[in-house]
Amino acid sequence: MMDKQEIIATINEALAKEFEVEITEISPQANIKNALQLDSLGLVDMVALIESIYKVKIKGTEINRIKTFAHLYDTIYGQLSA
Repeated sequence: MMDKQEIIATINEALAKEFEVEITEISPQANIKNALQLDSLGLVDMVALIESIYKVKIKGTEINRIKTFAHLYDTIYGQLSA
């Protein structure tokens, strides 16, 4: 089981690389769509990337509630801890 800091670091590195943003743009309180400059298709790509890294499934209803990176980290950590 990964600890939360490992999850945060892995997600941040993967998203910065995939969406070509500086890792400094990714902070817990930052809005995901704004920081990564995502449209709805980009959001789907982001979810697919996270799901492939962690072998988890994020429901559509849950995706719409995830606004910040902190919420994303908590969602993944919660699924991995379950």
